[in-house]
Amino acid sequence: MVDLTEQEKAAMRAAMRRVAETMAEIGWGTRFQELSEAQVLTLIEVAVGGFQEAMQAIARQDAKAEVPF
Repeated sequence: MVDLTEQEKAAMRAAMRRVAETMAEIGWGTRFQELSEAQVLTLIEVAVGGFQEAMQAIARQDAKAEVPF
């Protein structure tokens, strides 16, 4: 297991919200094995995209922070 940074954990939580929205569209009662290939690819795309966007937002936020000296 990889030791995640706090920023990575926050980005995963942000991505999880997007995955949950997609699962709500698909239907929470749908078992993983019942998903079509397109649905699985959409879930992966949403998860990766959400993570990347959150990490970029965090990096922009960190870049705007004042230097403490």
